[in-house]
Amino acid sequence: MSAAGAPVTEGGEMRGPVRPGGLLDVLGVASVVLDADGRIVLWSPQAEELFGYAAREALGEYAARLMVHERHIQLVGKLFADVLRTGQSWAGGFPVRHKDGSTRLVEFRNMRLLDDQGDVYALGLAADQNTVRRLEQDVALSERMVKQSPIGLAVLDTALRFVSVNPALEKINGFPAAQHVGRDIREVLPQLDADTLEGSARRVLDTGTPLIDEPIVGRTPADPDQDHTWAMSLYRLEDAMGNVLGVAVSVVDITEQHRASVEAEAARRRLAVIADASARIGTTLDLDRTARELAEVAVPELADVAAVDLLDAVVEGRRSTLGPSESAVIRALAVRAEHESDAVQAADPPGQIARYAPDRLVTECVRSGEAVLVPRVKDEDLPRIARSPEAAVLLGRAGLHSYLAVPLIARGEVLGALDLKRTRNPAPFGEDDVLLARELAARAAVQIDNARWYQNARNTALTLQRSLLPSHPPVTTGLEVASRYQPAGATSEVGGDWFDVIPLDGGRTALVVGDVMGSGINAAATMGRLRTATTTLAPLGLDPALLLEHLDKTTSALDHSIATCVYAVHDPRLRQCRIANAGHLPPARLRPGRPPELLDLPTGVPLGVGDVPFTTITVDFEPGDELVFYTDGLVETRCHSLDERLDFLLSLLDDPARPLEEACDRLLRTLHHPDNHDDVALLIARAQELP
Repeated sequence: MSAAGAPVTEGGEMRGPVRPGGLLDVLGVASVVLDADGRIVLWSPQAEELFGYAAREALGEYAARLMVHERHIQLVGKLFADVLRTGQSWAGGFPVRHKDGSTRLVEFRNMRLLDDQGDVYALGLAADQNTVRRLEQDVALSERMVKQSPIGLAVLDTALRFVSVNPALEKINGFPAAQHVGRDIREVLPQLDADTLEGSARRVLDTGTPLIDEPIVGRTPADPDQDHTWAMSLYRLEDAMGNVLGVAVSVVDITEQHRASVEAEAARRRLAVIADASARIGTTLDLDRTARELAEVAVPELADVAAVDLLDAVVEGRRSTLGPSESAVIRALAVRAEHESDAVQAADPPGQIARYAPDRLVTECVRSGEAVLVPRVKDEDLPRIARSPEAAVLLGRAGLHSYLAVPLIARGEVLGALDLKRTRNPAPFGEDDVLLARELAARAAVQIDNARWYQNARNTALTLQRSLLPSHPPVTTGLEVASRYQPAGATSEVGGDWFDVIPLDGGRTALVVGDVMGSGINAAATMGRLRTATTTLAPLGLDPALLLEHLDKTTSALDHSIATCVYAVHDPRLRQCRIANAGHLPPARLRPGRPPELLDLPTGVPLGVGDVPFTTITVDFEPGDELVFYTDGLVETRCHSLDERLDFLLSLLDDPARPLEEACDRLLRTLHHPDNHDDVALLIARAQELP
């Protein structure tokens, strides 16, 4: 046996020495043995501490005379005689005289002893009564608190078997305490994650570090059909000597609080998604971009895969109503997924037009104007969700388990649907998700409707503008000509930029580039009227300055319109160009063997100002020379000065032999800045030798 303690057994097998407990040390139990005459023959160190007498002072003395007050001598003698005579133990509190003269209440346990000679002795076990009472009160209080506590409490031994369970935990687990004791967590609660629970308890047992309010979700026999959430805390139990006794467990049912927390978090998430949608959707009037913004907001907060589809008739600007037996002709605008999967391959690619049969769920959604929810998708649901049998196979392979479609409704018209799928998110769509999806769809539908009407109006204006421009510069005498017209970006209105190449008599050619200030249909219409006036006046052979004066009067009559314009007449026989400028940027001239330059022309005032004369300048224009006419959309930006941009333009005119078509592409590609939402007209003319 080691100093740590005596060996103990379990199931008949030795477990080895165990450290002593500390309860007796707390009590300070003293041992005293008296012979048949009442003399002290054994005296423990605890007796010395309790009574104040050293062993040398006590041994051989009559105990009653040493420790009992004179008035209690007769009573003590009788009790002592009864123990020796009858062998009946006696217990109780008794006043004892301390060496220092004070009287102390001591709790006694007395019993008879026999040695191998048949001699009789009396053994007295004693402890300070105040200490005993305090421990009894602590135990009673602890027991009462444990039994009456609304918190589930248990003690596990070092093998993580239940030692004790209070009534609250009996109620939580659905088993009486007797069916807990001696069994482990896995045996008592098989529906919980026993590996995790036992692992946590083992760490607390090994490290002594408590685990506080660890959430546990699961079911117990007390309520086998509903998930509950508990807050579990674990503490290592040790006695006064530091011996590890096991683990104390406290369990509090927080199902309602957890549910309220989950609902509050869901509400917060919905508000965050809606706020994000308000900030991100409709930042432009581009229809495709607005659809992409909606899909990006929906993923991954709401779905793993989101698609935005519009009825094709709506995209074309027509109203669409579907009868019960009609298919839906749908144009896909955007598809967004958190992860690439077969579900993405099953979706209609953006820009593609697909026909969905009357029994398809998306057709039902746009026909009824109501949300369509399939919380748990079964195999038989896939053909009604997918556009084709092949797509249904892909959706099944992707693990589609929940589906939701909500209509996009703006100004009382169903535009299309927001199509949502969950493949990785394990939770099925619920009513909260339907509410959130409807809110997103309602906000986005207005932006989509604005974008589609704007796009239709812009397409109309652009068609008008293109119809007013020459389809291709005509073949002219002594000139090679190339041109470009690039409309503003998809989010901007059409402008009033134009160019023209007009053959004149005598082999001459008029070259025109202009820009009506403003944008939209009005600017395009004004541009068309000015172009018509120019093509009418040019064959009259007017001096360029005089022609601009006529255009100025025409512009002044067009509802306060303003335009800039450069008008040039090339004479191949004189090898000259006569040019007049009405507030436009100067043309660039490129001559072989010389650096490119901006022509030094009188700027003049824009057309529409009125009553200001224009000036005609004659410049040499030899075969091989080039003139570059352009509108301000080519060179202006928000972050560079105009001088910097014009210098950049000249630096790009570095090769007089470069094909003109290539030169046009290079200038547009390099100079037209994405931030500049303005259209561009570009015209390059190169002089050629006459035959």
